[in-house]
Amino acid sequence: MFESPKLYNESGFKKEEDAKEFVSSLAGKKATISELKKSKQKENAPLLFNLAEIQNKCTKLFKIKPDETLEIIQNLYEKKLVTYPRTDARVLSTAVAKEITKNLNGIAKGFKDEEVQGYIKKMVDEKYSTNLIKTKYVDDSKITDHYAIIPTGQGFENYDKLTDLQKNVYKIIVTRFLAIFYPPAEYSKIQATVQINVEGDKVENFNCSAKICLKQGFLEVLKEDKKKNVKRKEDEEENTDDEKQANLDILAKLKKGQEVAIVNFELKEAETTPPTRYNSGSIILAMENAGKLIEDEELREQIKGAGIGTSATRAEIIKKLEKIKYIEINNKTQIITPTLKGETIYDVVKLSMADMLNPKLTASWEKGLEMVAKKEIKPEEFMEKLEKYIKQKIDKLVVKF
Repeated sequence: MFESPKLYNESGFKKEEDAKEFVSSLAGKKATISELKKSKQKENAPLLFNLAEIQNKCTKLFKIKPDETLEIIQNLYEKKLVTYPRTDARVLSTAVAKEITKNLNGIAKGFKDEEVQGYIKKMVDEKYSTNLIKTKYVDDSKITDHYAIIPTGQGFENYDKLTDLQKNVYKIIVTRFLAIFYPPAEYSKIQATVQINVEGDKVENFNCSAKICLKQGFLEVLKEDKKKNVKRKEDEEENTDDEKQANLDILAKLKKGQEVAIVNFELKEAETTPPTRYNSGSIILAMENAGKLIEDEELREQIKGAGIGTSATRAEIIKKLEKIKYIEINNKTQIITPTLKGETIYDVVKLSMADMLNPKLTASWEKGLEMVAKKEIKPEEFMEKLEKYIKQKIDKLVVKF
């Protein structure tokens, strides 16, 4: 059935009767294990927080807007609990990495959180390395002005004055920081391809896999990431840990070329769903990574790490769009929807100056600014082109009498 017009995609039929007919064609046929892959996988802790990442995280967990997150972290910064918040970097500098034990020792002595103290105790007992120099968490080339947001290990005299929400945000920063010192999570993964001979040379391939966590590693610290790792796909049936282990045990005993019995075929109805709406956190990440939408490789590289706005301005851009009623943000869910006014403005801009809606324009301006900085062109030349572009667009919109 590969690339058959009867299929919606490689795992689904458009019509139920076609699916039933397909099942009937497989009844009583022989099935063989044609491919079998067994592997061990390791997964390291995620990179540290930059402002966009923690704004997205706090929107998910606490349903607060990005500007509220920035305000909270700014407060923590002013109380000397965390490093500078307005940063795009998710890594540390070599200089900071060399002194990182000061941050750890400060947290161990000053942060009276039982759970966090348990994580630090395990680090000491298990003798986890604190040398980050040759890890992915240290990269001077990826830092412009400021490194990632981490706890300073200081300022605990101000901790009790914090609100519960501020304390929760601080703990998230601490746990993400501690996770990078923990070993990777380890998984056992088995992938099998079952081949069924339909008729003559025609065969159908069915793929199945199982993955189970052998060692939690950093997932012990990052509870949210642990939940994400064990989350099943929406179109899969939920299994208990025992059932998952049983399935893994069954797959582990299989051998390539082995004939297996077909016990049953099942049909399942499903519907396609549109992409989920942006919330006030995920839109921040989309703005940060807007350059990925650009096809031109040179321009894509130009906007890399910049995107739309900066770490300091993205929250304000969203706040302004809400204030001038181009968008609405649900206070409970933080889901963003465009208003009628916003959609109208979008249509007007799309019809009159479509390039204004493309991050490619931002990238070309970034390129121009870089050429000025490198003295490849004069500032006056760049400004002349910019002013000419703006004047052309305004003239197109203004109705002259």
